[in-house]
Amino acid sequence: MNLTVISSLDALCRQQACEDLAAAHPGSLVVLHDLMEDGLVVRRIFSGRILLEREETMLEHGCLSCAVRLDLVPSIERLLRNSKAPIIIGLPPAVPASAAVSALRRGPTRAATVGTVLLACSPDALEDQIWDAHTLFESGFTPAPEDERTPGEFLVGELAFADTVLLTEPDIVPPDPLGRERGLHLLRELAPHAEVARDAAAVRQGLHRYADAVARTAPGHAHPPGSPARSTESPFATVFHRIERPLHPGRFRDALAALAEGCCLLRGQLWIASAPACRIGIQGIGPRVWLENLGAWPEGDAAPRAGNQAAGYGTPASSVIAATGEDLDAGEFGNLLMSCQLTDEELALHHHQTRSTA
Repeated sequence: MNLTVISSLDALCRQQACEDLAAAHPGSLVVLHDLMEDGLVVRRIFSGRILLEREETMLEHGCLSCAVRLDLVPSIERLLRNSKAPIIIGLPPAVPASAAVSALRRGPTRAATVGTVLLACSPDALEDQIWDAHTLFESGFTPAPEDERTPGEFLVGELAFADTVLLTEPDIVPPDPLGRERGLHLLRELAPHAEVARDAAAVRQGLHRYADAVARTAPGHAHPPGSPARSTESPFATVFHRIERPLHPGRFRDALAALAEGCCLLRGQLWIASAPACRIGIQGIGPRVWLENLGAWPEGDAAPRAGNQAAGYGTPASSVIAATGEDLDAGEFGNLLMSCQLTDEELALHHHQTRSTA
C-alpha cells in the first residue's frame, strides 16, 4: 500500500495539491484533516470528487501532535484494513510531515509504505514567509496559540524532510512573476536534495527515504552546497565553512549578528572554548537565530581538551556552519568566522588553565 503525505503552510496550497494529485492518480483516496479551534478535528475522505466520509472529533488537547496520534493514524489504519487504493494524506496546515510519517511507521500502519513526502508550496510567497517574524498563530496558519514557531521555521523543516516540492499557486491572489522566479531559486538552494515538480503529473513516486530525511532535519546538521552553479542567474548562494579550533565565546557572540545578516538560513554546529565538551547547535531562520546545547560530542567525534590542536576533517570536534542568503561573500564570511577562533596564545593559556584545574 502506497501513502503520499502532503504538508503545507496553508489550506489553499494543500487543497490544490491534493486535488491535482488525485486527478493524476485516479482511484486514490484523499484524506484531509483540519485542526479547528478548541481542539476540534475535522476529517474528510474523498474518492475523486465524491465525499465518502466527514467526521468531527473533539480532542482534549487541541495540539498538532494529538491530532496526528489520536485521529490521523487511526483513520489511516482503518482505511488500510478496508481498501487497497493508494492514499493521499493532506495534513492540517503547519503540521510537520515528520510527525505524521514517524507516527505512521509505528503500529499497524507500518505495513504501508510512505512513498512520497511532499511539500505544497507557493514559490512567490516563500521568501516573505521565511522572513515573517510572527508566529504561526499570529499569522493565522494554526489555531494553536501556544505554537511559537514562525512560518519560516515550519517551511525550512519541511523543505529538509520532504523529497518533493509541488509548486502550487492558488488563484486567490494575482501571480507575481518576479517573486516566483526568486522563490524557485531559493527553493533549489534550501532543498538541493528535493525534486521540484511544476505540476502533479511530474511528481515521481517512491523517492522518500526516511533515514535520509531524519538526518537532514537533525539539529546541528549542515552540509556543503551541491553543484556550484545550479543557475548563474540565482541571487541566492550557500557558503560552507569548517573551523577546527575552538571559538572564543566573546568574539563569536560579537560576530554573530554580522554572520547572520542577510541569511535566510544559518545552520550547523559550534565548538566553543568555554564549553569544549558540548556540541552546540546553531540555527537561524529569517529573523530568528538561536543556539542550543546538543549534549556531548558523539563518540568518535569527542572533543579534545581545548588546549590541543584540532585534527582534520571527520574525527575531532569542529565548528561547521552553512549559510544561505542573497549575495553572500564566502571570503568575508569565512574571515569573520576565522577571527573568532582561539589564537595560539589563547590555546596555550586555555591548555594551562585546564591542566591546573584537572
